[in-house]
Amino acid sequence: MGQDVVMDDSQTQPEPASAAIASPDALTPAQSTLQHLKEIASVIEAGSLNKEVRRISRAIRLTVALRRRLAARDVSAFLAFALPPSSDAFARLSVLVPKEDGSEMDVDTAATAVQVSIKHGLPEIEIYCYLLVLIFLIDNKKYDEAKACASASILRLKNLNRRTVDVLACRLYSYFSYVHELTNTLAEIRGTLLALHRMATLHRDELGQETLLNLLLRNYLHYNLYDQAEKLRSKAPCFEAHSSQQAVRVGDLELFRAVADKFSSTFSADRTRNLIVRLRHNVIRTGLRNISISYSRISLVDIAKKLRLESPNSVADAESIVAKAIRDGAIDATIDHANGWMVSKETGDVYSTNEPQIAFNSRIAFCLNMHNEAVKALRFPPNSHKEKESAEKRRERLQQEEELAKHMAEEDDDDF
Repeated sequence: MGQDVVMDDSQTQPEPASAAIASPDALTPAQSTLQHLKEIASVIEAGSLNKEVRRISRAIRLTVALRRRLAARDVSAFLAFALPPSSDAFARLSVLVPKEDGSEMDVDTAATAVQVSIKHGLPEIEIYCYLLVLIFLIDNKKYDEAKACASASILRLKNLNRRTVDVLACRLYSYFSYVHELTNTLAEIRGTLLALHRMATLHRDELGQETLLNLLLRNYLHYNLYDQAEKLRSKAPCFEAHSSQQAVRVGDLELFRAVADKFSSTFSADRTRNLIVRLRHNVIRTGLRNISISYSRISLVDIAKKLRLESPNSVADAESIVAKAIRDGAIDATIDHANGWMVSKETGDVYSTNEPQIAFNSRIAFCLNMHNEAVKALRFPPNSHKEKESAEKRRERLQQEEELAKHMAEEDDDDF
């Protein structure tokens, strides 16, 4: 971590700045906001040079802890510190930060003796500057400037393909969508979000794909476009490392109704009330599937009771639901209309099919993929193969010298 900061030779060497901000609790008022921003930049620089994504993530957490203390003079001073004055990013961002009349730049009177210096030209530092300015503008309700900053950052991200930038990019995507949601202009960016999702897929950026998928689904649901949202969700990849469990899969209609009634005001405020109503059919179908697996034959009256269908003609409703589920292929059963039964077809021996082989193959593929990712993540010292070759050559040279010396000694003995 010593490479994160540059020490002054005339001073004693204190604890490195990156170690001083190991956690958000380390952001104490003893240091100025500008000094904290400089130290966060040093953490990002270390993550960029060492290709460590965890440091970039830690820098974002530190920024969130520092968010309420940001002032215009701090942001302006940090831009002057982190970006070259002649760069396009500096020219674009500096005009978006409002000037504070009658106030001087933040002076680190209470800062420690550590003098932080970073390397200019790193894409991670530039993208972080975009993120910092965007957060500051949103917090100060300057939405027009925030939209301009977000659009400029998206254009810049399209030219980058670095894993250490992906974490910062995901935050920019979220704030890009958030500021348009605040100004009720989400429909304008739907095409941009779709293009970014395609780009993240081509770059194999899983975090970006999931972030943009959530933003697109939120965009569709904001305008009650449920069919488009479902089509997108069904075609989007599902990553193994993340859970996809839903409470709806329990199939308990009474529990679902209780939760829906309890949070009815929240769903209405979020404009998702219609979506919750549509989920009721999924709950009923899930419960019916569980019933068809548990019973080989069950009356429609009992199905209505188990599904907790509260209607004047619950048996007819249950028959209609069962018939529709059979037609859609959700359950494998038949209806005995004369006796009022649902008869489930006998489940065959699963081990006589290819399903165990498919499941076993998917597990093997998952393990092989994990192994390949671990190999890709291995880090080796630079020029390690050259050092190994030079060591072997040195060993051969010493062996040849030893043999030559022995041969010369034998010749001297013969001469004597």
